Amino acid sequence: MAERIEQRLEDRIPELEQLERVGLFTHKEIRAVLRKASALEYKIQRRALRKEDFINYIQYEVNLLELIKKRRARIGYSFKKDEIEHSILHRVHSLFNRATGKWKDDVQLWLSHVAFCKQWNAKHQLSKVFSTMLAIHSNKPALWIMAAKWEMETRLSSESARHLFLRALRFHPECPKLYQEYFRMELMHAEKQRKEKKEFEQAKMDLGEFNYSEEILNGEMARIVYRDASQKIKGVEFQLAVLSIAKLFDFTQDLQKEILESLQARYADDPLTWDYMARRELELGSLQPTEHSTKQKKVSEMAQREERCCAVFDEAVGAVPTEDMWKCYITFCLERYNRKTNSEELKQKRLERTLSVFSKAHESNLLSEALYKQWLQLLLDSSLSEKAVEVAEAATRLFSQSMETWQMRLRVLIQLKRDDVTQCFEEAIKHVKSKGTLPLWTLWVEWSEGTNSKEDTEALYQRSLHATTPVESVTMKEMYLDWTYRSSGYKKVKRLFTSLCENRPFSLDFFRKMIQIEKEQESCKMLHLREYYERALREFGSTNTDLWLDYIKEELSHPQGKPENCGSIHWRAMKMLQGDLVEDFVSKYTLLQTGHL
Repeated sequence: MAERIEQRLEDRIPELEQLERVGLFTHKEIRAVLRKASALEYKIQRRALRKEDFINYIQYEVNLLELIKKRRARIGYSFKKDEIEHSILHRVHSLFNRATGKWKDDVQLWLSHVAFCKQWNAKHQLSKVFSTMLAIHSNKPALWIMAAKWEMETRLSSESARHLFLRALRFHPECPKLYQEYFRMELMHAEKQRKEKKEFEQAKMDLGEFNYSEEILNGEMARIVYRDASQKIKGVEFQLAVLSIAKLFDFTQDLQKEILESLQARYADDPLTWDYMARRELELGSLQPTEHSTKQKKVSEMAQREERCCAVFDEAVGAVPTEDMWKCYITFCLERYNRKTNSEELKQKRLERTLSVFSKAHESNLLSEALYKQWLQLLLDSSLSEKAVEVAEAATRLFSQSMETWQMRLRVLIQLKRDDVTQCFEEAIKHVKSKGTLPLWTLWVEWSEGTNSKEDTEALYQRSLHATTPVESVTMKEMYLDWTYRSSGYKKVKRLFTSLCENRPFSLDFFRKMIQIEKEQESCKMLHLREYYERALREFGSTNTDLWLDYIKEELSHPQGKPENCGSIHWRAMKMLQGDLVEDFVSKYTLLQTGHL
């Protein structure tokens, strides 16, 4: 092994001598490079190879290349690249080849090699990398697409790109993304040939027997790809994706027409088809020149386009009366309403249209829970509070077991300061299953704190402790403790704390809150703090190291504390803590003793 490493280091000497001779590196730097290279070589020649060692070696060589590049730019020296950079590049490729040969399944390693080849313009090497990578990772369509794009866009070889796509489709005959990119590639090839032909015609060059195929120029190859894909891939999403690609090219009108006709014929009952056909009315209107139009005329034209879109949507919800179809219609209306416009008339018309569509969907019982939420928000933003209350009530009738819907209705009532908030809370608790009612109880007590008397709020807190599940009651205990301290003071909260401690479960924050309250008192008593810490440790002493450390700190820093108790607390902690927590506690306790914690 040592002989092999010595040989590899000797192979570096010519390039290092050149670096020193041309003034890019000093003799001291050359020696440092050799030392580092020797250390890295030893790591990758061991029996037990590690991927990290190869990555570190490659990164070092890449950094070296970058440094040489910067030094060349600084001193303006651009010669001897074959003797210097070429040697390093060859070594990096060799390292990548060894690494990818050893860890074939690591796609990120392959992609790093690809990125390196692209960065240093190693086209021949990259072609080999793609070939080897695709032989191993033929099950990943994204890699085939990457290789084909590189052939098409960098090497300008549409034949190679086509060959790669066809190979990829043998492995993935039903991959929509592969067909989309293959379709795009054929259109790019046709556009490239059209430009070439135009340039030859403008230059009046004689092409002899060579002729451009009219079928290829008109995108016939892309049409074949589309037809083949349509037979294998079902779904309107693919058709729309292909159509959006075709629209990027100005010679595909016939192809677009064919895709559109196929879309309407095969997927007439799909909401996405209708959604596309309706939105298309906006684009058709925008094709007309409006450069010399007045602002009023532009607003009028936009209103007409939107009306045409809505006419298609109205037809759609009649033909396909589903929840998804109404969702498409409402989404369109909301998008138009949220668009900025200086015309108040257009803004008002959009609002009226959106509210009307919401009402129609509601009357058809085809409005989803999420859309009811959006409708309510729109009504509140538009100051239509009475209608908002009506809609919220209707939503809870339809989704009576949905906690989110009840929350939504209650927030509307609270925001409008209605008298029937309590009645609505009672109704919500009755309908929603007890397991998920915590958000309703927290909302109720928060509202009661600012509205009702202390007695009513306290009764509500007591009721919530029995109505919620044991796990949820933990949160209510914390809120109850906090509210009692804010509203009734220390003595009341101390009695409440003792009372609440009779029923498990508890949270650590529940005890920490009481400890914090005690420490805020002018006559903070260590006796009380010990009681709270001891109660907390009974529940969390086996799983929380910080609680023990805080207890020790309290004994050390409190005026009434007893530092001699720290030893027994430490001993108890060592006995109670589980697993690795003991080691964690010991290290933190050591830091505390040395004054670093």
